[in-house]
Amino acid sequence: MTDTADQGARRWFGVWAWSPSRGAGAETPGSPTSGGRSPAQALFRRLFVLNGLVFTVGTLVLALSPATVSSPVLLTEIPVLTVGLALILAVNALLLRASLAPLDALTTLMQRVHLLRTGDRLRDSGNGDLTNLIESFNAMLDRLETERNTNSAHALAAQEGERQRIARELHDEIGQSLTVVLLGLKRAVDRAPDDLREELHAVQEMLRSSLNDVGRVARRLRPDVLEDLGLLSALNALATEFSQVSGVPVQRRLKSDLPALSAEMELVIYRIAQESLTNVARHARASRVELSLHAESDAVVLRVADDGRGEVREEGAGIRGMRERALLINARLDIEAVPGVGTDVRLVVPVPGGGR
Repeated sequence: MTDTADQGARRWFGVWAWSPSRGAGAETPGSPTSGGRSPAQALFRRLFVLNGLVFTVGTLVLALSPATVSSPVLLTEIPVLTVGLALILAVNALLLRASLAPLDALTTLMQRVHLLRTGDRLRDSGNGDLTNLIESFNAMLDRLETERNTNSAHALAAQEGERQRIARELHDEIGQSLTVVLLGLKRAVDRAPDDLREELHAVQEMLRSSLNDVGRVARRLRPDVLEDLGLLSALNALATEFSQVSGVPVQRRLKSDLPALSAEMELVIYRIAQESLTNVARHARASRVELSLHAESDAVVLRVADDGRGEVREEGAGIRGMRERALLINARLDIEAVPGVGTDVRLVVPVPGGGR
């Protein structure tokens, strides 16, 4: 028989995994795991062995016991058969329940798992053949989280790039154009007759207000103060602008003895503080806000708390964006909202070896 015919015969009889051309340790095509049984085969084997063991023991007990079964069955033998069957069923149920218990935990994890909340894994290693199923599910979650983090990083990097482009266009084009118009309008006001001067002054003030709005939007899109003066100055400027626009005072507790943070960490902290204050201005109806940043053991903690309504009915695009940014630097974001008390946003950024 030729080599091709020999390989065809091996495939036909299902022994392809032990072909001399592949070696004993080669992976079987189509197998879910390398060198092992599939979860379904493993579970079938476990159930078959358990049931076979129970029925074998039951048969031996009935064979070695003084109990007998007549044909036809006597009335006095019915209780013995009933008790024996009940014992066999009870033992079988207990063994199966103990064997399949990890599946309940796996189902519960499937129902609560969320890719924006990492680290949720099934810690139970299973018993015997279910170990492979649990490990495969945890590995799947690891792959999904890695892919999600990569995609989020690309998307947020593109978003920051677009923010910077728009901010530059607002500052360099629209801002400069409005400035030229404002200067020209000032010269026109100086030469205008008295009956038009007051009206031109009103237009001049409106134009100056629009120019300030453009500058404020550009600064929100691209926090130059973060790049030029650092995180603490940027947060102070953010709090000052928030109070000026909303009229809500901000109590600041910004510690300067922070460990070294990467540019990405500082940007994430700034953006989450910015989004939190924006949510307070839009939804909270608060009378006071607390903004704090301090170092803990191996971490930097940002906290934005208000005394507003404390109602977060559903997490919209803003909160989802905050969670995605937090995951980029392996930070933990907790949002606690208590109706009538307020909302507390807490971001914990791990900084190995950076605790104070």
